[in-house]
Amino acid sequence: MTCTTAKGSGERLPLASAAGRRPRTWGPGPGGPRTGRPALPEPETELVATPHGVRLERLVTGTGEPATVFAHGLGNGIATTRPFGSGVTGRKIFFQFRGHGRSEAPPGPWSYLDLARDLRAVADLGGATRAFGASLGAGALCRLLVESPDRFDRLVFFLPAVLDNPRGDVARDRIADLLDAVASGDASAVADVVAMELPPAVRNTPAGWAHLRQRLDQLLRDGLAEGLVTLPDQVPLRDRAALASVTARALVIGCAGDDLHPVGVAEELAAALPNATLHVYDRPGVLWSERADLRERISGFLNE
Repeated sequence: MTCTTAKGSGERLPLASAAGRRPRTWGPGPGGPRTGRPALPEPETELVATPHGVRLERLVTGTGEPATVFAHGLGNGIATTRPFGSGVTGRKIFFQFRGHGRSEAPPGPWSYLDLARDLRAVADLGGATRAFGASLGAGALCRLLVESPDRFDRLVFFLPAVLDNPRGDVARDRIADLLDAVASGDASAVADVVAMELPPAVRNTPAGWAHLRQRLDQLLRDGLAEGLVTLPDQVPLRDRAALASVTARALVIGCAGDDLHPVGVAEELAAALPNATLHVYDRPGVLWSERADLRERISGFLNE
């Protein structure tokens, strides 16, 4: 290791009716700024059948080889994952795990093995030889690699959240709050939780409001499936030593001060992978404070 510092056959969490009540407003207010960094437009996606019987929402962009599959975090999806691939060459395959977006939600509860099957199916269907995993997606990627350590030749793990030790109380509570807020259907409750994703300096800026609007639109439109509820209490690996057989070159990215993605997890993952480089940012919120560097770091590694 080197170191630098379609809704399916299952059930969704129900969205409560707003009839008869008027939720608190959210946003900058009538006189506040309405501009900001525009969200990437949502292109037309497709539902693809998988060998394990769960249809998953997928988007393929770019052309040629190699192909890279991108796995998102809990409560996120294609829209929030696409920016990571903006500088990556070849075909880019984005998808939604079960219970997210239009992907089906078979009866739960689910495990990281189930998520790994989703990831493997999308990668195999698209002939991906490289993989990117963010947070929950990083855990699913680790679980896949235990079964198939030579499946990919390049790997990027962004803000891994958990390996073989359970999450801390802060992380579990934050995820539970998100699931509860989405289940309530109350836009203001969802906004309160999603706002915690933003660095304090960004929350009342045009870019912050644009991000919040995009996330609210997605979460209140699609919901989150009930099968996700038990995932915060699970770990993807029994023992991180199982990653010792992974053959791919890997880049592990963490940041100090992130309660949901402790820097210690990134350090442990980089140490467990035989051919990994670790980069740690010195403060959280890197998607806002280090966007250009992050994009260049990811694309530079995958494009070598």
